[in-house]
Amino acid sequence: MQKVKIPITLDPGRAAQRRASYDGIVKLEELSRLQQVVQDQVGEIAVTIHCDVDQQGLVVVRGSARAKLTVLCQRCNDELGLDLAQDFAYSPVGLGAESEDLPESYDVVELDEEGEINLRQIIEDELILAIPIVPMHDEASCSFSDKPASFGEIEAEETKPNPFEILKQLKKDS
Repeated sequence: MQKVKIPITLDPGRAAQRRASYDGIVKLEELSRLQQVVQDQVGEIAVTIHCDVDQQGLVVVRGSARAKLTVLCQRCNDELGLDLAQDFAYSPVGLGAESEDLPESYDVVELDEEGEINLRQIIEDELILAIPIVPMHDEASCSFSDKPASFGEIEAEETKPNPFEILKQLKKDS
């Protein structure tokens, strides 16, 4: 299958009837919230999406997103490369509709006013959730050192007289 550009929005009902599949890329430049979390400003995210109707008659959008991104290690503050791979399965619901009937294996995605879902937003959300809360190198390869980091000599602070010393003297005199 040829790699194509993934559409921004998709009508999941129509796509499920056609059993549409997309295998392509999304540019990192198009995902502004993800760009704020990672060090990379350019790159490609490999995405596959399959739309189908399951055995219960529910419309399902399944897919996966794979990306190689760089974040800051929170221990040593150096760059840390992450290979993110995230699988997802969504079932769309109408605006304000209840989603209690859906199986637990499906996440809920709300349709917009035109009855479509925003695929870029789903992919961006999934990749942000795949990034560790505190990204760190493993201890063996981390350049963190236990030595305190200081830059030059710290000068001794001058002792300033206590402004309340005069009051103490007045109290003794009375």
